[in-house]
Amino acid sequence: MITPFDKAINVIKTRAYHNHRLESHSDIVSLGILDDLLAHCATLRSDFEAGDVGQWLNVPTPGARGQKIDLLIAKPLSNGEPNLQELRVSVENKSVVTAHRNRDSRFDDLNQSLKVLHGAKPEAVKVTTIIIGVAERVLNVPDRIKPMPPPAKFAAEILPRLSSGDGTLWTDFPHAISKNRPDDALKSLQKFRQLPQRQPGVTHVECYDFVLIVPADIDNVNPPSLARVNRLGIDIDQDYLAMLDRICKAYTSRWHF
Repeated sequence: MITPFDKAINVIKTRAYHNHRLESHSDIVSLGILDDLLAHCATLRSDFEAGDVGQWLNVPTPGARGQKIDLLIAKPLSNGEPNLQELRVSVENKSVVTAHRNRDSRFDDLNQSLKVLHGAKPEAVKVTTIIIGVAERVLNVPDRIKPMPPPAKFAAEILPRLSSGDGTLWTDFPHAISKNRPDDALKSLQKFRQLPQRQPGVTHVECYDFVLIVPADIDNVNPPSLARVNRLGIDIDQDYLAMLDRICKAYTSRWHF
């Protein structure tokens, strides 16, 4: 199957490298999840078609400075803005691809978002998706390569080689190699598995309804791909379908009982 994460990978292929300084995959993932939810969940689709709920991207998180809700589904206010007191579904997208040391920061961000969203509407369906990089070395293009040559030289001589399988990039730019330890991806998985998840039918507990982990092989030298074969024991497609099913069932039971 083609998931929103496949679409995000395709964008990296088109751009030729992943910029870990930007969460540019987030909107692609959010809109892809929304499309799949509307196709998968009749009750949510019916509410959208009736105008009872709407969708918004990158909504500032109340009380959390600088943070935004990646995808929000809620009842609209009269001015067209989302009514956070009538929040129905929220999706937070994160990634730890090239610097697994950032796992603690991303974990803290997700806990903070959860606290705020639960305070706004405890029974809202709250999910998070996290792309975890499995490559053991990554070419740090944004910080170590792109800023150095003139832009025209980078575009003409380096950009076409990126994500193409050109292994000479490793020897040409040794200073730009970021190394991950063999167990970094597993440690990130274990960390994010600590995010609280509530059981179906439970709404009063401050938890996510689903935490989706998506392994990806992105090193900016070889063509990027989702790591459907991985050592983390994750079935990307099965877990993604399970997330859609969980969201739909929770949405239906909480607002169409």
